[in-house]
Amino acid sequence: MLVLGIESSCDETSAAVVSDGARILSNVVASQIALHRPYGGVVPELASRHHLKIINTVVTDALREAGATLDQIEGVAATCGPGLASSLLIGLTFGKSLALARGLPFIGINHMEAHLISPWLSAGRAFEPNVSLIVSGGHTMLVHVRAIGDHTVLGQTTDDAAGEAFDKVAKLLGLGYPGGPEVEKAARSGNPAAIPFPRGKLNDPDFDFSFSGVKTAVLYWLRKREQKEKAEVSSQKSVIRSQKPEDGSPSPASDAPRSTLNAQTLSDLCASFQQAVVDVLVGKAIAAALAMRVRFVTVSGGVACNGALRDQLAAACRRNGLELLMADRKLCTDNAGMIAGLGWHKLHAGLRSPLDLDAQPNLRL
Repeated sequence: MLVLGIESSCDETSAAVVSDGARILSNVVASQIALHRPYGGVVPELASRHHLKIINTVVTDALREAGATLDQIEGVAATCGPGLASSLLIGLTFGKSLALARGLPFIGINHMEAHLISPWLSAGRAFEPNVSLIVSGGHTMLVHVRAIGDHTVLGQTTDDAAGEAFDKVAKLLGLGYPGGPEVEKAARSGNPAAIPFPRGKLNDPDFDFSFSGVKTAVLYWLRKREQKEKAEVSSQKSVIRSQKPEDGSPSPASDAPRSTLNAQTLSDLCASFQQAVVDVLVGKAIAAALAMRVRFVTVSGGVACNGALRDQLAAACRRNGLELLMADRKLCTDNAGMIAGLGWHKLHAGLRSPLDLDAQPNLRL
C-alpha cells in the first residue's frame, strides 16, 4: 500500500510516498528559511503564500522520486494540526482535494503524533513500547508510547519550548535565524561550565519542562555585563577628562565605542546555555524511561538535530541500560515522511477522516 503524505504546518512544504508504513520511497522538503531570515522568524502570510505557490511542484517531485504515479497511490494523509492556521490549510486542502478527485481514502494527521514514529521509520525497526522525547521550536514533551495510536503525555513545557529558547537567545546575541543551529555552532569552541545557568525543574518529581528561566538568565547576564562595561567606560572617561591637555585638544579615546562580546566569551555563553538545556532534556528523559520501565528512549523534533543533545542522551542511555533510537536529522524537522508513515498505519487500521475536516492550529497530542 502506497500512501502520499503532505505536510505544511509551518514553513516547510513537504510531500512523501511511504510503502507499507515502513519504507520511505521519497521525502521532498522545500524550506522557507531564506524567505523568513530577514524578519528573524516565520511570517505566517508569507509562509502560506509560498506553500500555495510550490505545493503542486513538491508533490509532483515526491511522486517522481518514488517512481510512482497517482494511479498507484492508495491513500492520502495530510497534517491537520497543530501549526499555523494559514499554512495548515494549504496542505490539508490540497490533500483532501486530491483524495476526492481520485476517489482515495483520506486521513488527517496530528503532526506531533507523527513525530512519535519517525525514529522507528529511521531505524527500519518494528515498533516497541518507549518513552519519546519530542523537542522542537514549538513543543517539548515526554510521551509514554505503548503502541502506535496508544500514548500518554507524561510532561511538557510550562512556558517556552526548548527550540523557542534557543531562538530567543540567538536573537539576543544577534546570531541570526534560525537560532538553534547558530547557537550550537558558536558553542562548539566554548566551555559549557563557564557560566552556571539554571536548570529549570531538573530536580522536580514531575516530567514537565521550563526553559523561560534559563533564557531570562542569559538576558540578565548580558545586562549585567553591559552595565559593568558602561561603568568601566565612564571611569575611563573621567580619568581622561582629568588628564585632558590644557590646549583643549580632544582626547582620542573619549568617543571609543562600547566593547561587545569577544569570540571566546560568546562561545562560552552559548556552550553554557546549551548545556543547561541539554542537562534538563537528558535528565528528564532518562527519569521518565526508568519510571515507565521501558527499554527504549526515542527522540525527534527539530532540536533533536543538536549534536550535544544526541551525544549526551546516547551516553546517558548506555549508563542506564536503555536503548536509544533517534530520528535521522532529515526526519527530525518538519517532513511528510512521518505524516505518510503514520497515515499508512491509520488507513491500514480502517480509520478515515471526513473531507470537511478543518485545520486545527491548537490540536493537542
